[in-house]
Order: sequence, then C-alpha cells, then structure tokens
Amino acid sequence: MLHQIDALHAFAGLFVGFLVGMTGVGGGALMTPVLVLLFGVSPQTAVGTDLLYAAITKITGSAVHGWRDTVEWPIVRRLALGSVPAAILTIALLSMIGKPSPNTEHVTLFGLACLLAVTSLTVIFRGWLTRLTANLDPLRPPLKATIGTIALGAVIGVAVSLTSVGAGAIGVTVLLLLYPRLPLVRIVGSDIAHAVPLALVAGFGHWLIGDVDGVLLTNLLIGSIPGVIAGSLLSTHAPEKILRPLLATVLAVSSWQLFEKVAATPHTAATPAPAPVHKPKQ
Repeated sequence: MLHQIDALHAFAGLFVGFLVGMTGVGGGALMTPVLVLLFGVSPQTAVGTDLLYAAITKITGSAVHGWRDTVEWPIVRRLALGSVPAAILTIALLSMIGKPSPNTEHVTLFGLACLLAVTSLTVIFRGWLTRLTANLDPLRPPLKATIGTIALGAVIGVAVSLTSVGAGAIGVTVLLLLYPRLPLVRIVGSDIAHAVPLALVAGFGHWLIGDVDGVLLTNLLIGSIPGVIAGSLLSTHAPEKILRPLLATVLAVSSWQLFEKVAATPHTAATPAPAPVHKPKQ
C-alpha cells in the first residue's frame, strides 16, 4: 500500500480540506477541477471520487462544527429531505444512460465550468450579501423558509450528483437569504453537516456505476482529514479580506480553464452510416 501513496494527491487533499473546514467552500468546487486539470483524471471519475472524498472529509468537519455547537440540525434535515431523493433519482438516470461517452463528458465539463463561475461570484459577493440579509426580516410564515430549504436541497442534490459542485458556496448563499438572522458560522456549519449524507449517497451511487478510483481517494483523504480539522478550528478567525478574493480568483481561473477545455474537446455527434456502393456488373 505504501508504494501507492502519492504526495501530490495527499497535498491537494490537505489544501482543499483546509478550505472546506474554514469556509464551507472547496470540496467539489476546488478538488474536481484540480483532478481534471492538473492530474488528468476523467470528469466522471473525478466527480465520483471527489464525492466520497468530500463525504469523509466533511464527516470530520461537521464533527468539529457539532462539537462547537455551530450546526442548525433542523436546517440540515430540511436540506437532506430535498437533496437525498434528488441525488438518488439523478444517479439512477446516470446508470440508465450507461458508460460515459465523449458527449456526456463534454456536458459534465460544461456544467462544472458554469457552476464554478457562479460559485466564484457568490464567494466575491458573500460579504455584501451578508450585510444585506442582516436587515431582512425572517420569512413569514416560517413554512416558506421550510419549503424553500427543501427545494434548495433538491437543486443541490441534482447539481452535486452531476458535477460534485453546489453544496458549498451556492448552498450557503441561498441559506443566508432564507435565514437572514442566523450567524454565518452556523450557516456554514449546517451546510457542511448537510453535505455528509448527500455526498455519501451520491458518491456511493457513482461507486456502483464504477466512477470511483479507490487509490486516488485514499491519497486525497490522507491529507484532507487533518486539513479539515485545522480549517474548522480556525473558521472563526479566518482572514476573510484575504481569503475570499483569493478563493474567488482560484475558482474563476478554474472555470475559465474548464471552459477552454470544453471548447478544445471535440463534441462528437452521431454520423449516419455511409451508403453502400454498388459496383456495376462486368
């Protein structure tokens, strides 16, 4: 087993795990493009492996947030009520489609690039959004917030199952609008806790399909577990004025690189079989 340990993969896991614990962003949004762009992993394998990586990493992160009492468990349950069934249906659809083709990889890369661009914007404007929502009143009746949270979970479930991106920045941003009086640290803690069942379900589904690299997953976890513990413990002391612009820049560059990869990847289309050639009789 020792000869299969890859220091670069472990360091990537450490870096991303630290960001996951500190900001609630980073699991799919950073690791999947790193695997695709830097390590040359196929999009489907990157998504499947990253989902199980994110699940195990965020189990550690959510344990730390739970220990520090920064998790709103009713919100976690509402999100999971929408996300888990949506993830199961999405994985079932992927299984029916069968073995990934160049066309499905093309769609995966394009969806990943789009979600990374959106995530970059949410990271940049989260501070402004936090100040804006501080002046908002909670949704009345509370049932509106409950329904909105379940619907948000369903959207995240589909997005995460297809691209491994969505549970972090997008989830946190919408939760700020749904629960404006809740402190950001509790929003982040709840989002990380919700990502655990979602990533486990979606990751296990990808494993059944055959989209998970076990050796790669092990190497990523070697670094990510200590990284997410450190990040979660330091989350209340994060230098946001430095960290958020840097994180947004990394996400934007990753999105741009993926768009370029999509443009450079030939999009194959079904071509009709050539018509038979009839030779004249001699």
